[in-house]
Order: sequence, then C-alpha cells, then structure tokens
Amino acid sequence: MVRDLIFEIGVEEIPAAYMPKALEDFKNNALESLNKARLHYEEVKSLGTPRRLTLYVKGLRERQEDAVIESRGPKKAAAFDQEGRPTRALEGFARSQNINVEDIEVREVNGVEYVFAVKTEKGRETSEVLPSLLYELVKAFSFPKSMRWGGYSFRFARPIRWLLALYGEEKIVFNLENITSSNYTYGHRFLSPGRLEVKNAGDYFKVLENNYVIIDQERRKELIWQQIEKVASELGGRPLKDEDLLDEINYLVEYPTAFAGSFSSSYLEVPKEVLTTTMIENQRYVPVFDREGRLMPVFIGVRNGTGEFIDIVRAGNERVLKARLEDALFFWKEDLKQPLDKMAEKLGHILFHERLGSVMDKVKRITNIALFIGEKYRLSHGEKIRRAAYLCKADLVSNMVYEFPELQGIMGRYYALNHGEDEEVSQAIFEHYLPRFAGDELPGTETGTVLSLAEKIDNLTGFFAMGIKPSGSQDPYALRRQAMGIVNIVLDKGIKMDLYAVLEKAYQEVLPFRPERGKEETREEVLEFILQRMRGIMLEEGISYDVVDAVLACPSGDLVDIMNRAQILKDFRGDALFTPLMTVFNRCYNLSKKWESPEVDTDVLQDETEKVLYLKYEEVKDEVERAIDKGDYRMALVRIAGLQSYVDDFFNAVMVMVEDEKLKAARLGILKSIVKLCNKIADFSKIVE
Repeated sequence: MVRDLIFEIGVEEIPAAYMPKALEDFKNNALESLNKARLHYEEVKSLGTPRRLTLYVKGLRERQEDAVIESRGPKKAAAFDQEGRPTRALEGFARSQNINVEDIEVREVNGVEYVFAVKTEKGRETSEVLPSLLYELVKAFSFPKSMRWGGYSFRFARPIRWLLALYGEEKIVFNLENITSSNYTYGHRFLSPGRLEVKNAGDYFKVLENNYVIIDQERRKELIWQQIEKVASELGGRPLKDEDLLDEINYLVEYPTAFAGSFSSSYLEVPKEVLTTTMIENQRYVPVFDREGRLMPVFIGVRNGTGEFIDIVRAGNERVLKARLEDALFFWKEDLKQPLDKMAEKLGHILFHERLGSVMDKVKRITNIALFIGEKYRLSHGEKIRRAAYLCKADLVSNMVYEFPELQGIMGRYYALNHGEDEEVSQAIFEHYLPRFAGDELPGTETGTVLSLAEKIDNLTGFFAMGIKPSGSQDPYALRRQAMGIVNIVLDKGIKMDLYAVLEKAYQEVLPFRPERGKEETREEVLEFILQRMRGIMLEEGISYDVVDAVLACPSGDLVDIMNRAQILKDFRGDALFTPLMTVFNRCYNLSKKWESPEVDTDVLQDETEKVLYLKYEEVKDEVERAIDKGDYRMALVRIAGLQSYVDDFFNAVMVMVEDEKLKAARLGILKSIVKLCNKIADFSKIVE
C-alpha cells in the first residue's frame, strides 16, 4: 500500500535569491534520506513560495523494505581452533552481533576465508520512520546567511512559524523548538482568513489554491510571464525577457497579478539602459519596448495578490518609480556638464589596487599594451587606441556610474558620443569590458577588440605578478572570466597574436610597481592559466581530450594556431594515413625518448637504410616546416606519415643500441630528429590509439 506525503515548512519571507538552491537541496536531501531509509516512492518534488518550502512525495510505501545486514568478523583461522571449535574471538564477535555461533557463515574474500554474521532487519512502518527523517531534513538546509529567533538555538534562513506533515490522512508529529508539526497550514498573508486545516495530503494543493497560494513555482512562473505578455500586448509593446528578473519576481509572490504603470515620456531623454536598470534593479519592474525596439514610458509590475484595488497599487508604484527616475535624470544632466576628458583627470585619485596603483596608472598600462597589440598585429589606428584607452575608465567618476556601477562603460559610450568623440572610440569605451559574462557579446570594433584584450591581459599579468591568483572557488577579481574572454575574442576574430610577446610587454608595464614574481615565472603562469580556459573551449568543440592534451603539450602563444592544429589533428584521425603517422612517431619515440640530442654525425652511418632515412627526413623536414609556416598542418602530417616505409626499412635492417657509441648516437639522433619534427604539431605520445 502507498500514500502521499506532504511536508511543509512555514516561514517568514525567505529572500528570493535563496529559493532555487533551497528547493534543489530539499529535493536532493529528501531523495537521499528516503533511499537510505529504504522507503520506496513514485516521485519526489520540492515546491515553494516566499513563505513556505514544501516536500511532496507521491506513492510512498507504508513500510520499509527489509534489510539484510552482513558483518565481517575475524578470519576463519582465528575463529576456530585446530579441532574446529569456536575461539574466544568468534564467541565475542557472535555476542557483539547478537546471534548464535551456530548461525555464523564462512565466506571467501580475495582468497581468504572470513566469518560473517548475516541478519535480517525487519522494515518498520513508514509513519514510525518519518518523524526523525523529516526533522533531519529541516536541519539539513544550508543558506548563505541563517538566523536564530526568540530564545532558540535552531538556525534557518528566516524564523519557522509552522510545520505541516501529513502522510495520507495521518499526522506525522515531531517537535522543532517550540513548534509541533500538525495538519494546519496558512494561506496568503493578507487574503487568507488564518489557520487552515488540511484533512489529507491530497487536499493540500486545493486548500492553498483556494486561499490564494500557487505553490508550484514552475506553474507560478509560467503564469507570471503569461500575464506580463498579455499586459504588454494591451499596451502595444513587448516585455523585456529577463530570466533573472522573472525568477526573482516568482519568489517574491504567492499569488501573482501583473499590472501596467506609466511614467512621463520626458524621462526618455535619459539613456534606456539607465531607465531599465532603475526599473529592474530598484523596483523589479519589467520594461516594455515598442515594435521598433524603443523603450516605452510604461512598465509592468507584479503584485502579490488579486486585481482588487489595483489602481491604488499602480499609483503607489508610479510614485515610487518617479522619484527614482528624477534621480536618474538629475545624474544624467549633471554628468553632461563636463566632458569625459575632465572626468578622466580625476582617475589619479581613485585607487585601482593597493599593489597596482590608481585607476590612472591602470589606464596608462592599458594604453601602452593596446598600442603594442594594435601596432604589432595591425589592428585599429594608433590615435583611436590612445584616445579610447584614455577615456575608457572616465565614467567611473560620474554620478550615474557611482549610483549604478553595472552601467560602467555603457555610460562612458553615451557621454563620449554626446561630446562629439569619434564613434569607434565611443563604442570601444563600452566594448573594452566585453565579454562581461558567459555568453555575452564580444567587441565589434577593432579598437574595442584591442582595448578589451589589453584590459584583460593587464589584469591577469598584474595580479599574477603580485602573487594574487584564483584559489579553488575564490576568484575575487574574476580572472578566470577574463582569461576566458581573451580566448573567445582571439578565436572569434582569428587574431594571430603571440601571447608570449604581449605578456612580456604587459610585465614591463607592471615593473614600476615592484612585482613579487619574475618575468618568466609570471608569463608562464598567465599563459598556462589562459591555456586551461582554452582547453575547456576545445573540449566543448568536440575535440577529444587526448588530441587537446597532445596539442597543448607543444608550447605556443598563438591561440588560433593551437585551435587550428587541434581541429586538423581531430579530422586527420579518421584518415587512412593516421596509422602510418602513429607508426612513424611511436617507433621513433619509444627508442629515443630518453635520448636528448637530435645531432647526427652522418660520417659514422654504415647501412644504406639509415643513410636513406636521414636524407628523406631532411627532405621531409623542409616540406613540413614550409607547410607549418602556411598553417597547412594536414600537409605536414601527410609528409610525416610518408616516412613510414623508410622507418620500417631502418628498423628491419639495423640495431640501434649497438656498442659503438658514435654509431648509436647517430642512429638515436635520427630518431630524435623525427620525433622533434612531429612535436612541431603535437606530442603524439599523448594520443590514445
């Protein structure tokens, strides 16, 4: 027989940001606990609103499964004497397991015989198991911040006010501090009459719905979005789809009702990013755009309740938003009174980092690195780079960015355009922060691309040079994200850039700040850090781990070249010439891997096969190097694979490890030379055949 279980933890409003993980943990902990308790079920769900966390277990069996418990005791040799009588060791083991010596079993484990106690533990009634199980589930929650309340020691995200536990119609009773679980719940804080009796688990959802609580967060979220779209359509626009905002709204309400509000169109002179940020971050409103993508002077809010007295609610929200927009308009007008040049002059008074100087110091480093990249790789114009670099951090001293830090770069672009700066320079001010997060857009202009690379390379080099690196999950300066940004930009734009040279230039810029680490150490650590991000991208591209490892084992500061080699080697793996290629490498590598020198004294060579192999190697070497210079790695692999017959003839004709040291050295030198030629493309010893 089976019954459904409903377990509800009633609380003061839990912060919306806590809810997704809390619900995920609730379900996972319940699954683990039920399985450990040998309680079978059909389905487990965790549901929640700001005021409640609910566990729903469908089809929970009424009794635990019986358990067979096996305990291993001493070895048979220690359990019985020579006459086969039980020893004290065996008798003690039997007593500890509460069984008779006669019931002991002997089994072989890894060739050794041991005694075992085998017992069957009868399953208990589910209703007997649940009180302690549910109590432990409440204790298992973990929140970013938790609290105590009253004079109690128990900690939770917010004070617990009631507990409902119903197994079918049966109440599961247990105590948590001053609260005893019952079959009572509460509906909506303002729309429900008070304490509500739930007669059985099946009635729970109906009771809540009748009292203005939609407990299923997925259904509630879908309903919210449907309402928002409907209201936006009635306004003649379309709502901004922001999943983070939608999730937050979802966990702020129990019974959603979307409504429209408006504001004066005079505020539309403020950049739309400012208005939308004000609406979203401060008020949790949904902005609305017209069919041409222009922001409309309206917003959509979501009320926690019904549509009753919605005009009063609308008026209150419009009044609050107006105050916010007045502030934004004031900041905008004040900032426009001074050009970015004047703002930039103040950057010397803002500390970037105690070890790396002011923001102006950083601007100077970025400028020099960007000019180096732009000139060396013919990207953008020097004057555009210099101007964009000088202005790129200027908006940090603006009123608007002080109020809304997430608008840095965005506001700089607006201020630059407003004061007549070149369009590409203005765009680069915004783009030098890109990409800001996974999946974000990449810089579109050459100047923005160069500036973005310079910004990220300066951050990585500066912090690594000072011994400040990410550790475990700790990455306060988002260096992993910036390294990933470098990889994505370089690969997307196909920039053939030597990171060794750029990192050396970046280190020179850090030298006046007395770095802890030397140039070579810093450069190698930063490059390895970037290549680790590159590795993840290559794996996402479907390149097998061994090909990735083989390519990365051959050092290079050219990310485009690394990806090119990996893609070609991946494709070549399906070619008929792949086997001859691996034969050439493996036969040469296996014998010469402990040999260092590729030098070959041709005067000591004796057999015709070794002379021919060396001549053929030199011919192929020139062809391979020309192909590599052109980026034609497939041709290089084909030419190396063509050495197979000559390598086979060599090994069939001569013994490499002869007593004549000079001859042995020459033969090993030939093999080592071929291995080094292969290693210009990849370390084939890492390929799993």
